[in-house]
Amino acid sequence: MEKIKELIRNERLIVIVRGVKSEQLIPLAEAMYEGGVRLLEVTYSANGKVPDEETAKNIGALVEHFGDRMQIGAGTVLTEKQVALTAAAGGKYIISPNANPAVIAATRKAGLVSIPAAYTPTEIEAAYECGADFVKLFPVTSLGPSYVKAVRGPLNHIPLLAVGGVDLSNLADYAKAGVSGFGIGGNIVDKKMLETGDYAAITDLAKRYVSTVKGLY
Repeated sequence: MEKIKELIRNERLIVIVRGVKSEQLIPLAEAMYEGGVRLLEVTYSANGKVPDEETAKNIGALVEHFGDRMQIGAGTVLTEKQVALTAAAGGKYIISPNANPAVIAATRKAGLVSIPAAYTPTEIEAAYECGADFVKLFPVTSLGPSYVKAVRGPLNHIPLLAVGGVDLSNLADYAKAGVSGFGIGGNIVDKKMLETGDYAAITDLAKRYVSTVKGLY
């Protein structure tokens, strides 16, 4: 777990993969890897459209394919069952859109890195007290950099990740506000590029994000 936490602190960028077909996952992830991405999150389907077991199978396929080259985690984790499925598949971190104490506890018990989401100072501190390793500020662009900076004043002991609407135009603003890293989905996993199979363009886009983030710290 410490190794994964250190990787997140160093890389500062987790790519969120949502709604991508199973057969596209490895080519997409390889394109991201070529672009310098080392952390990839595959999300569960909150509405049940994709069975949890299928998502866990996709996580397992990525884990087997990449080994230690890229660390795979799970996103939109809402239940303890999803934590267990992720751990069994070899996923290394659990990311949620909320802060459920039971999910955080299950994550820690499974030896995985816990990244729940919060919005207010009370929620941020509560998530951290429950055992979160990082707290995801979500949706961060609804709050803005000035909010993040203000929260970081009294809560600067809690590492925050900016997620939700982050792109190349505002990365610097949130870095200056004090976040420890970013979770980025649709702005880096370009669905049009994916639909046309333009993996070279996906790699180029990933390179832009990775180099921008590296240049901020």
